[in-house]
Amino acid sequence: MRYTHNYNPSISDDEIFLNILEEKEDIGYYNLVFQEISFYQEYAKTVKQKHIVVVGIGGSTLGTYAIYKFLKHSKELEKRLFFLETTDPIDIQSKLENVDLEDALFIVISKSGTTVETIAIFKYLHTLVKIDKTNCVVVTEDDSKLNSYAQQHEIKRFTIPKNVGGRFSVFSAVGLLPLSIVGINIESLLQGAKSIHDGFFYDKNGTRERLLKKARFFTEYKNRFNINVIFSYSSRLEGFNKWYIQLWGESLGKVDINNTRQGLTPIGIIGPIDQHSFLQLIVEGRRDKTVTVVKVENFDNDLKIPAVELEGLEELNYLNDRKFSDLINMQADATIEAINNLGDIPCDVITIDGVCESAIASLMYEYELLTSLCAKFMYIDAYNQPGVEGGKIILKEKLKIIQ
Repeated sequence: MRYTHNYNPSISDDEIFLNILEEKEDIGYYNLVFQEISFYQEYAKTVKQKHIVVVGIGGSTLGTYAIYKFLKHSKELEKRLFFLETTDPIDIQSKLENVDLEDALFIVISKSGTTVETIAIFKYLHTLVKIDKTNCVVVTEDDSKLNSYAQQHEIKRFTIPKNVGGRFSVFSAVGLLPLSIVGINIESLLQGAKSIHDGFFYDKNGTRERLLKKARFFTEYKNRFNINVIFSYSSRLEGFNKWYIQLWGESLGKVDINNTRQGLTPIGIIGPIDQHSFLQLIVEGRRDKTVTVVKVENFDNDLKIPAVELEGLEELNYLNDRKFSDLINMQADATIEAINNLGDIPCDVITIDGVCESAIASLMYEYELLTSLCAKFMYIDAYNQPGVEGGKIILKEKLKIIQ
């Protein structure tokens, strides 16, 4: 008798962890927390321009934007960071209206070196200002055509490791270079990411246990709770939400080893704004969603609601003299309690310490790990994106025909 099968029984936590340890030898993002960063810091000291323009798309910009958006209003930054990441002509022109092109450094980021959107914008910039080694740097792979272009024109180059995928690249040159230039403490960023790394790999009963439990729930209940909502209670986390949507969607929407279509649908919303819109769908809509509420413990801001008397609105005087930061966290707590009282919506809460480099980096590294764990449970490759490549090929063929 001969017997073959393709059953995929539930994997133990220990087996998943061993799979991650094995993957860690080949997938580069895990170990970025140990990299040497002094050459980014040294280069940053040489940059005189005040306007730093990142030209890229997707993984080349979203992570950097997430960190910059979270931190920029709490830092006294002498330089400003801009992102050119779409071929929308109105967006390009409106953003460039705020850039002093004669006082700008252009950071062109493309892992492949042939990203259509990035090169198209780079070409347009050449019509507006002379771009050369004095006002341009390139971040790409060593053997890309963009790297060859930079070499030919003696433009400074920084390398994206081949084994670091774009959406997992924020703690590589992709993010560390522009963030260091504008004055973000990249050493603290890596320390925050490393705290999660160490908690996962060296503390079985801490971060590892928590993330394994969450990943297992997401994947074992994926047919019932197919939508994962991040409800971030700070407008500063709007960039993180966008980054999470790419990370989750592009990593987990795959065909598994049994040719079965898999995927978890990411949604990012902001509190309290979306208490007045999407929360209704969560509370009374279909039970197909998990909710992760992200809170900021310390906003580092003492703005208060003044004790202003408004005739006819005296019943709201309980708002007087309260900090806005306390109010938004009370709104988050009320939402959490309302969801938990229903008893049938899976909900967890992440509270980050404050508005600082280590806090946002630890949150982002945790989600990178969670994504990798979910992929292991789902028997898929988190690091490719074959569903995206088809559209790229068709676009290039259309452009060639039109030409």
